[in-house]
Amino acid sequence: MYVSMKGMLKRANEGNYAVMAINCFNIETTRAVIAAAQSMRAPVIINIVQEHMVNHCDSNLIAPVVKKLAERASVEVALNFDHGEETGLLKKALTDGYTSVMVDASRYDLEGNIKMTREIVKFAEAFDASVEGEIGCMGASEGDQYTDDDMKTDPEEALKFARETGVDALAISFGSSHGNYPEGYVPEFDFEILKKIKEKTKMPLVLHGGSGSGDENIKKCVKYGINKINVGCDFMNANTESIKRQLQENPDINYWVMMHQAEIDSQELVKKYIRLSGSEGKSL
Repeated sequence: MYVSMKGMLKRANEGNYAVMAINCFNIETTRAVIAAAQSMRAPVIINIVQEHMVNHCDSNLIAPVVKKLAERASVEVALNFDHGEETGLLKKALTDGYTSVMVDASRYDLEGNIKMTREIVKFAEAFDASVEGEIGCMGASEGDQYTDDDMKTDPEEALKFARETGVDALAISFGSSHGNYPEGYVPEFDFEILKKIKEKTKMPLVLHGGSGSGDENIKKCVKYGINKINVGCDFMNANTESIKRQLQENPDINYWVMMHQAEIDSQELVKKYIRLSGSEGKSL
């Protein structure tokens, strides 16, 4: 089923669980994620980050692929433009068939963020698409700058942002960072910020940078109000590790065989996160 995030996140909010949003960029990664969700009867979100959409697979090309795979599945599948920073690209993604977009205007001040996000929320109404906004700032990619107190979301600003934009979901910053953490490093989350924002907004909240956060942190995030968990690096790493292992075992392996096996192997990582999120069996 090809749907927006609205219904699945509303039910997740009411049922105190989270829906997994996995970063994909082609048919193989998308098919692996949907297959994993299908096997566990879980709703799922296919995230396409702006860099991948611009440099690898544009919205007009990838949206029909994801839509066809979603229609073949009996679980809910949303296609979300992740970290859309340009108004033109956000609107094009919706026009091309995305069911959801995430507006990343966190580089602006609060009023600028609200203005850009509100514009996309209004535009998305014609498509009955969902919109995610971001308040606060995540750490930079690949561990070169982790979230500090200045980057964390202010609960009062979160409430103002939610009220004035009308977003369906709100990404907040409370200790996570994009990219791969150093080996053995586990981020420290500020769960008091999460609790306060949930209490004030009572809306679906989003954790960005879920990769490498640790099982216990993920479980606590869900317990205290996170309803969408973004994972990119862990899924990409699972694909890479599968390819490395296969090449080590058979350096002359056929490319198609190798890619097909990576697609199968990477599903286990998605299933693990579905279990942690509590979304198993939650699809309509």
